[in-house]
Amino acid sequence: MAGMEKDTPIPEAIRLHTKSRVLELVYGETVFRLPFEYLRVMTPSAEARGHGPGQETLQVGKRDVELLAVEPSGTYALKLVFSDGHDSGLYTWDLLYNLGVHHDELWAEYLRLLEAQGASRDSDDSPAAVARSCSHHH
Repeated sequence: MAGMEKDTPIPEAIRLHTKSRVLELVYGETVFRLPFEYLRVMTPSAEARGHGPGQETLQVGKRDVELLAVEPSGTYALKLVFSDGHDSGLYTWDLLYNLGVHHDELWAEYLRLLEAQGASRDSDDSPAAVARSCSHHH
């Protein structure tokens, strides 16, 4: 888990937008709007990241995940509680700022990995997944 670098900015405001499904982090003039799904699939938890290179587990089926709670963890991180029961990753200020700065390339890489593994952003019981499975039964 990344520690807190001495020059990592700490958000001045943190806003949970449940309708638009984003966590907003305000750093002065810079504002990051991080979708719940993005935060969930980028979890820093050992369950997803493993304990070393090559042990990562691709997070799939998280398109409809909700962020139920945002809790402070000391002075260096947030604990995010998701609707799929996941709550074990601590999102340090370093990680959150990095996720904001590098959103586009991290998301593109995630989508590339999903496609390479033939996986989906939809859970097996999401409306989109159900529609896909029904469309195969002409």
